Amino acid sequence: MKYYLPNIVGKHYREFWHFRGRYRVVKGSRASKKSKTAALWFIYNLMKNPDANLLVIRKVFRTLKDSCFTELKWAINKLGVSQYWKITESPLEMMYIPTGQKIYFRGLDDPLKITSITVETGYLCWGWIEEAYEIMKEADYDILDESLRGDLPEGLFYQWTLTFNPWNQYHWLKKRFFDVKNPKVLALTTNYLMNEFLDRDSVDVYEEMKIRNPRRYNVAGLGNWGIVEGVIFENWKEETFDLDVIRTMASTKSVFGLDFGYTNDPSALFCGMIDPKEKRLWVFDEMYEYGMSNERIFEKVSEMGYVKERIIADSQEVKSIDRLELLGMVNIRKARKGTIKSGIDYLQDYEIIVHPRCVNFLTEISNYTWDEDKSGRKVNKPIDDFNHLMDAMRYAVEPHSKASSFSFD
Repeated sequence: MKYYLPNIVGKHYREFWHFRGRYRVVKGSRASKKSKTAALWFIYNLMKNPDANLLVIRKVFRTLKDSCFTELKWAINKLGVSQYWKITESPLEMMYIPTGQKIYFRGLDDPLKITSITVETGYLCWGWIEEAYEIMKEADYDILDESLRGDLPEGLFYQWTLTFNPWNQYHWLKKRFFDVKNPKVLALTTNYLMNEFLDRDSVDVYEEMKIRNPRRYNVAGLGNWGIVEGVIFENWKEETFDLDVIRTMASTKSVFGLDFGYTNDPSALFCGMIDPKEKRLWVFDEMYEYGMSNERIFEKVSEMGYVKERIIADSQEVKSIDRLELLGMVNIRKARKGTIKSGIDYLQDYEIIVHPRCVNFLTEISNYTWDEDKSGRKVNKPIDDFNHLMDAMRYAVEPHSKASSFSFD
């Protein structure tokens, strides 16, 4: 069977497809087909260039299987070439059978595995960083950039492809790739309107977002940079730490909070260690997924190993709490009905230390801001956005707050 490539790839990505400079940087909404177009490009061009190999990276390795790995499998099937590819999950790897070329998957949480890659055939010449926004430190990217180097045979070229949602205008990606003109850089902004394959229901989600949440629509819909002013939490830092060491401290205790979502909002589990005496809070793990039923939430929390922990959940979802308790989450409790502001005030007294693996927490806490009135002045109320793990964090620390009496029943 023959396939006509333009019918598969669609429109609006011609410049992306033909660019051969070192940096191909694409920001945009989730439905802009930027990741699917990148996946199609890599599979097509790997098969076309028998000496090329690809390195695929996300900040946290465990997020690769359900993102880039899945997108590349989709591209292989879409192009009708699955019989030519060997795909394994342990190790996470893809090999083009006729030549032995490979697609390697790595996470920044294990940098040694990135620097030690040796290809078996050809050259490691292309890299794809999905959700590049998760890389908060430019120095971490500089190390990656240096991994593509050396002489290449004629016809091959080095290239990094970075795809991401542009939540924060102060991120280093903007200054480095979008604010300067460089012939080695193709910097593109994409949005859902460029995806002619998008179904009507998905389009309606963005059209409703335009009315319901214009601020989010500007970023998640149109792919523009998020304007971040009036950040609520400035008392945090990203830092690697040893959880086993934290657990040995006499005054530390584990804290877990759960915020419910479904279609438009994720279900979010906050996992932390708190030291009320020293006013420190360590964020060590997270769950952040869309479309989760109560049964799926229970399965996921079980897989993560936290099903027996005391979890404080959103009190507005009593039916979901009862269902999770019935399924076996026996220590789940509903949060008290306190004010959001009092919970924020309590947490602002803490030093919050965030493990680099908690990429969704880092995104939320760096974008969680005070709301504005109609005249654009900040008000004493947070925005209704970037608040799923922020709310879960508030629920989690309630047993340690010094607020007035409350009950978990």
